[in-house]
Formats: sequence, C-alpha cells, structure tokens
Amino acid sequence: QVHLVESGGGLVQAGGSLRLSCAASGSIFRINNMGWYRQAPGKQRELVADITSGGSTDYADSVKGRFTISRDSESNTVYLQMNSLKPEDTAVYYCAADVTTYIPPRTNAYWGQGTQVTVSS
Repeated sequence: QVHLVESGGGLVQAGGSLRLSCAASGSIFRINNMGWYRQAPGKQRELVADITSGGSTDYADSVKGRFTISRDSESNTVYLQMNSLKPEDTAVYYCAADVTTYIPPRTNAYWGQGTQVTVSS
C-alpha cells in the first residue's frame, strides 16, 4: 500500500505565496509521474502541474509563470511553490502519484487526502 500525505495549505492574501509538499510512503519500487490537482467548490478537479521521473514539467495555463513543481526522488516528495496567488486559486489541492509497488508488483495511481488553499482578496 502507498500513502500520500500533503502539507502546506492555508489562508493567504492575494499576491502572497504558499508551498505545498506531498510525501509518499509504503511499498514503493518506483514513482513515475507526480502531480498536483485542485478542485474548487462546484467545479471539476483539474490538473495544476505534473512532473515526470526525469524532471519534465507541465502546467495549466492559468498557473504558468506563477507556480513551480519540483520533486525530490530520494525522499519521494513532490512540491508546489505557488507565488502571486489569486482568489481564483482557492481550492482543495490534491497530490497524485503513479507508483509501481514491490508488493503487489503493479502500477497504480494514488491520491492524497487534499489540503485547502484559500486566497483572500
């Protein structure tokens, strides 16, 4: 089994910054893609940013130039640095990882429990 634990959410004023972290633990053989998604009230969950095992990144147009995704393969942790935050960034942010486990030997997608980010105007 694999667990993803997020931290770093909170309340911030518009223009401020937050850094989210997500640590994966469990029977991990390899972590492939890792990413951050968000879901605002009444809206569908959307991809914010993702990063491959090789370090290639992709961002939603709405966060390009403001958010930066990174990962530490040794600690199985992915980060999301969020700068110049806007009220429309308010959402629950979820970490996701594509993980190949030792036992059982298979690849599945895993999700964190979510962390609330609220940006006040």
